[in-house]
Amino acid sequence: MRAQLIEVVETELKRFAADLNLTDAQKAQLKTALENAHEKIDEIRAKNPNISKADVVAKLKERSSEIRERVVKFLTPEQLTKWDEGVTKAKTFLGESVES
Repeated sequence: MRAQLIEVVETELKRFAADLNLTDAQKAQLKTALENAHEKIDEIRAKNPNISKADVVAKLKERSSEIRERVVKFLTPEQLTKWDEGVTKAKTFLGESVES
């Protein structure tokens, strides 16, 4: 895993861990979900070197939905509400701008 990817995932993980008061087990599960999503985004960029920013944003939104499906399995209802609020307010997600 690239150093940049590790840094981005760690930053996101710290932000959500603090905001959601995650347990160690939840942190591990979220880290895996974030790593998988970021790797998929990197694959999209590698396969589509001329991809537009709008298309990257669209793909990123798709990935955030996939991550949400995963976090539903291990976050409490209160944590999930805070997760949704945090993702909605975020200007970046996994190191990418989510504004189109």
